[in-house]
Amino acid sequence: MTRVQARRNAAWFLILLMFAVAVRWRDFGNPAIHVDEQYYLLVGDRMLHGALPYLDIWDRKPVGLFLLFAGMRLLPGDGVLAYQLVATLCAALTGLLVALGARRLGARPLGALLAACAYVLWLSFLSGRGGQTPVYYNLLMAAGGYLALCLPERARRREVGAIIVSGAVACLLAGLAIQIKYTPLVEGAFFGLVHLWYLHRAGARVALVLGAGILWGALGIAPTLAAILYFEALGPAAFDTFWFSNFASIALRKGYPASKIAARLAGTAAQLSPFLLAAILARRFSDRREELAVCVAWLAAALIAFAMIGAFFDHYALPLLAPLAMIAGLALGASRLVQGFMAVAALALVAFHLSTERDYRVGIYAAAREIEAHSRAGCPYVFAGDSALYVLAHACVPTRYAFPSTLAYAAEQGATGTDEAAEVRRILAGRPPVIVTLDAPLSPWNEDSKAVIDAALRRDYVLALSQPREDERLLVYVRRGLPPRR
Repeated sequence: MTRVQARRNAAWFLILLMFAVAVRWRDFGNPAIHVDEQYYLLVGDRMLHGALPYLDIWDRKPVGLFLLFAGMRLLPGDGVLAYQLVATLCAALTGLLVALGARRLGARPLGALLAACAYVLWLSFLSGRGGQTPVYYNLLMAAGGYLALCLPERARRREVGAIIVSGAVACLLAGLAIQIKYTPLVEGAFFGLVHLWYLHRAGARVALVLGAGILWGALGIAPTLAAILYFEALGPAAFDTFWFSNFASIALRKGYPASKIAARLAGTAAQLSPFLLAAILARRFSDRREELAVCVAWLAAALIAFAMIGAFFDHYALPLLAPLAMIAGLALGASRLVQGFMAVAALALVAFHLSTERDYRVGIYAAAREIEAHSRAGCPYVFAGDSALYVLAHACVPTRYAFPSTLAYAAEQGATGTDEAAEVRRILAGRPPVIVTLDAPLSPWNEDSKAVIDAALRRDYVLALSQPREDERLLVYVRRGLPPRR
């Protein structure tokens, strides 16, 4: 890298960092962006108090994700702003890799920078404005993808050693990403295979290619193997819980109606349409066909990962953004029509999301104060709503199934390894001082659990607070006989 390139990259990073802050600042300190990241923060917080994922607090995500959030929880504050600032830094760094990847494909500097800015902006359109997992691991995968885009040139130069090192780094990065979410496995496998192909193209002997493949595979699986061995060392019961949580339980979840899946796919495709148009036109603006083919293959691997789980939430499409944006950079640098279409789409989507995404932090902090006021009387129970309330109220957690949808919603019924209604009865037997729920579900209720909670609320609790939450209301009930909050 020349000094000129280094200065340009530093300038691009500063531009992207300022742009990322400008795009995301309105949500800084907002604990109610998305239910997922609230729970990741809760698990990370509980780990710092000695809890073990799966055994003491249950979820399906890899342990590496919770270690990441535990590390961010060590930063000053309640953890909310900390994870959002780290996410902003990751978005800017990934944007820089998008720009470098676009340049590797042959994009003009302006097109590369516009593609990077589009990546940062579109994260927020696909529920990535906070701390969804791809906001973090896209940085690792974009780095691996950039290394893959360098392979054609390295093979032409017969840089066998450089390809071996590149493959090791790319597969290790993918292995780390897999410990944030399992779906990058597909992209990681692609990184390994494409490195093997170009190692062969560079003239490496068969034995060296095979040895490199074994090394890269070992590096890719090492982080997950370390997690498996850790829980195996805790004993058979702990390992069985880990295995069920991470792998077996996924197959037990109920599917979503076809109409809901179709609506999600349509919404995601509509929001990605500017990238799709630019990607379709990209071939006519690039003379680096081999690098472009590698990037398209990487995008195909990301699409397979997107389709694997089948739920098709919009944030599941976030891993598509990095390869799509790199490809789009070709057209963004050469076509004013594409630039105009992207700008109009960006403005329209900004207007749409600003008008539909309300800020609920006032309500959630009010609920947290109500909970904290009664914390000496025992652990509160968030049946439905925001799991961040446990963190914000500095409250204990009455169940290992603390993610509200686990016990409250029908999609999880029979997929948690426990009788959900029986667990709700056990929690209520402890007479929680506060119960939090919603007046209407975000997803169909688990009717057995709902019947248990409704009976307890009618008999033993009074409504103390009602706050808007999306199209519903967040309801905070206090146990009868407890003094009102001062």
